[in-house]
Amino acid sequence: MSQTITKDMTFFQILKMHPDVAKVLGRYNMGCVGCMGAMNERLEQGAMAHGINLDDLLRDLNAIFEGASPQ
Repeated sequence: MSQTITKDMTFFQILKMHPDVAKVLGRYNMGCVGCMGAMNERLEQGAMAHGINLDDLLRDLNAIFEGASPQ
């Protein structure tokens, strides 16, 4: 079964999916692992708050599950 991260998922949800999620978020300077908002904040909200291109972030996060190397 293939996993896919979407813009509507919370940081808490995606961080539980794979250990490499935290690494990808770190490359985008998103300290979501220790953020209190991670439980309720959606990926789209966090990307907007940090000025990050959501499409690029989703591509790199989902590359974890496609066997590709995140950029």
